[in-house]
Amino acid sequence: MAAQARGHAAPVIVKRKRGGGEAGHHGGAWKVAYADFVTAMMAFFLLMWLLNATTEQQKKGLADYFAPDVPISRVSGGADGMFGGDSPTSFDAMASDGNTAAPGLLGEAGFPEGAGAEGAIETAALMEVEDALLGRGGESLLEEEALRHVVTRLTDEGLVIEIFALPGAPLWDGDTAEPLPVTLALLDAVARAAAMVTNPVAVAGHVPARPVVLAANPVWDLSIARAARARVALEVAGLPPARMARLTGRADRAPAVADPLAPRNDRLEVTLLRRPPGR
Repeated sequence: MAAQARGHAAPVIVKRKRGGGEAGHHGGAWKVAYADFVTAMMAFFLLMWLLNATTEQQKKGLADYFAPDVPISRVSGGADGMFGGDSPTSFDAMASDGNTAAPGLLGEAGFPEGAGAEGAIETAALMEVEDALLGRGGESLLEEEALRHVVTRLTDEGLVIEIFALPGAPLWDGDTAEPLPVTLALLDAVARAAAMVTNPVAVAGHVPARPVVLAANPVWDLSIARAARARVALEVAGLPPARMARLTGRADRAPAVADPLAPRNDRLEVTLLRRPPGR
């Protein structure tokens, strides 16, 4: 009986538990989220490095490349803000980049409407000056460090070459009309570029506003003195004195950006003037 009972006994099942094992599987969604975060951070730091390594002209070119609209006029260089491109929907931005040409003054080819073939030829020559100065398609007349101080634009008046100060990078020795070496280098390059044409030249000086109202505000005298000093530097660099047609001091009355105290308003404008039709 005992043997029969043992023959029909239920099998013994032994359960072995493993201790110290890892936790169960929780899914891999967090890995995807973490990878996206790392990729975004890498792209962000790459963008910051590119913005710091590019000049105003290169930033403007990038902005124009991605702009959805056709620019109002040919504008090269940077505004005070980042990626400050112009389009037909941003007419208010013209006050910030100093563009004085209103829509309709320039034709599709970039010269005043009604100027005809003569105006087209002159515009093409001015565009060659602009390309040589900024180095489009070749070597620039300016060093990379100096190039960030320059922006150009074609208007109904002519080719405006704007030389401006930057935060921490002034053009003048304090509140004087004594140019720093970078300013002389810029004016020397402008004179060499201007030698490609024979157009008359105009120079205008601009200065930032003062933080307080002064009884004897020096902005007028200072802007005129700086324009006069720029004229001398241009002539020393080879610009014939007979080509100098106009010299003006605009004080703080035509700021390039909204903040009248900004260093960006401290600038010179050298304009290669268009000739009247038939001259």
